[in-house]
Amino acid sequence: MRVGLVCPYSFDAPGGVQFHIRDLAEHLIGLGHHVSVLAPADEGTQVPDYLVSVGGAVPVRYNGSVARLSFGPAVSARTARWLAAGRFDVVHIHEPFAPSVGMIALRRAEVPVVATFHSAQERSRALQVAYPLVRPGLEQISARIAVSEDARRTVVEHLGGDAVVIPNGVNTGYFADAVPNPAWQGTADRPTLAFLGRLDEPRKGLHVLMDAVPQIRAHHPGLRVLVAGRGDLAAATAHLGEHAVAVEGLGGITDAEKAALFASVDGYVAPQTGGESFGIVLVEAMSAGTSVIASDLNAFRRVLDDGGSGFLFSTGDPASLAQTVLRTLGDPAERRRRREHADAAVRRFDWSQVATRILDVYAMVTAHSTEQPPGLLRRLFRPGSRP
Repeated sequence: MRVGLVCPYSFDAPGGVQFHIRDLAEHLIGLGHHVSVLAPADEGTQVPDYLVSVGGAVPVRYNGSVARLSFGPAVSARTARWLAAGRFDVVHIHEPFAPSVGMIALRRAEVPVVATFHSAQERSRALQVAYPLVRPGLEQISARIAVSEDARRTVVEHLGGDAVVIPNGVNTGYFADAVPNPAWQGTADRPTLAFLGRLDEPRKGLHVLMDAVPQIRAHHPGLRVLVAGRGDLAAATAHLGEHAVAVEGLGGITDAEKAALFASVDGYVAPQTGGESFGIVLVEAMSAGTSVIASDLNAFRRVLDDGGSGFLFSTGDPASLAQTVLRTLGDPAERRRRREHADAAVRRFDWSQVATRILDVYAMVTAHSTEQPPGLLRRLFRPGSRP
């Protein structure tokens, strides 16, 4: 099958959506499919051979964050050339209504279009205002995928119709095989916790973890908190005084370093305060065998099976986070039990299962372009969708 994947966000500042698209592309290529990815990327950015750049991107505040997006006449022309050259059987657009290249590809595609929705927003004034503008694009979509129930709810409430839930994929074996880094491993006297995310993005919750550090150190004075990600760590720790010594900045890290970090620490802390539709980093950490301590967002609850695979604390509450960390570190048997549960639970997120389900959707939109598909998928296809 010839598959065109479209990413709205720039590959020079990769995040969860870019990694999802990259891993899906490489898994499908490994299965023998022809895959090309269209995405923004600044000149000089190292990108894989299968990626075609539409050019540089500009920062735009979108979905509670700052995304790097591409649009304009030059992007439209490059998109048209990519579609013509690709001769795709299906075009798979991620976040099709982000104001970027995906919207352009949606309008220009002349083959079945699959759309994946990653965002979860309880109330979106932007989507409500933009609905008259995006409605024609809805008619171009042959089938919809949401990466979580929260993302599906956003589709249903703001766009109408339905979507099949297929989670983000993870190369679970890659993280399970990661070799710990002795420099990051904890001891009984010096336990280690890890945080990964953009340091200057409030919804990632670094401030919640920092505010919990003094209370944790009261019981574990040798605590080390390893913070990976780009941003001003000094600003985040300025209020900690003597407790700032516990926080160690790693800066931006590679995929291999991320896997080693997860395999090394006693606990991975995900203190996000909102705007999360899935929690792929939780699955990666669980796959590496670490204990996950996460805020009780709906998306995180689902990934962690309501706490069966990890530990949950009250979102945005440093005291609750500190108490949960202390409980985690103080009960090795419970940590082991939940890690064993996580070992089995992460299998449903492995690309071997996720990609199979996505390929089933591709097959449906190409095979059923002139007839109604059976069962649940009937609600996911617009009537009379064109081939």
